[in-house]
Amino acid sequence: MAKGPYSEKVMDHFMNPRNMGEIEDANGIGEVGNPACGDVMKIFLKINDDMIVEDVKFKTFGCGAAIASSSMATELMIGKSVEELLQLTNDAIVEALGGLPPAKIHCSVMAEEAIEEALKDYYKSKGEDPSVVDDMKAKVKKDN
Repeated sequence: MAKGPYSEKVMDHFMNPRNMGEIEDANGIGEVGNPACGDVMKIFLKINDDMIVEDVKFKTFGCGAAIASSSMATELMIGKSVEELLQLTNDAIVEALGGLPPAKIHCSVMAEEAIEEALKDYYKSKGEDPSVVDDMKAKVKKDN
């Protein structure tokens, strides 16, 4: 059993982060920061021609919850379609981590926002309008 406010899964992803690093030929990069806590999260996506995530990496400067949220988010993204990524909410990341303390929920929100920014960058790299991400995200929220 984990000691303190963090689940064993959070501690595991903090101590042994998955998919940390950069992707040199990423076709979607999203960076977000939270001035309130000083965390910065960067997600690198490699999306193939079938719009499936082939590879994902992250670099996060921040607290343990931010690193764990980034790590778990990347685990949930590999092999998923662009549409499935848009359904990946901060709540799903928190749930997969076995919970986060209320003061650390913003870390999972940052992960969701970094994914959205990376997808916008992906659409820009294809010469398409990145606002399609906002439109698709709004539809997902409406449908749920």
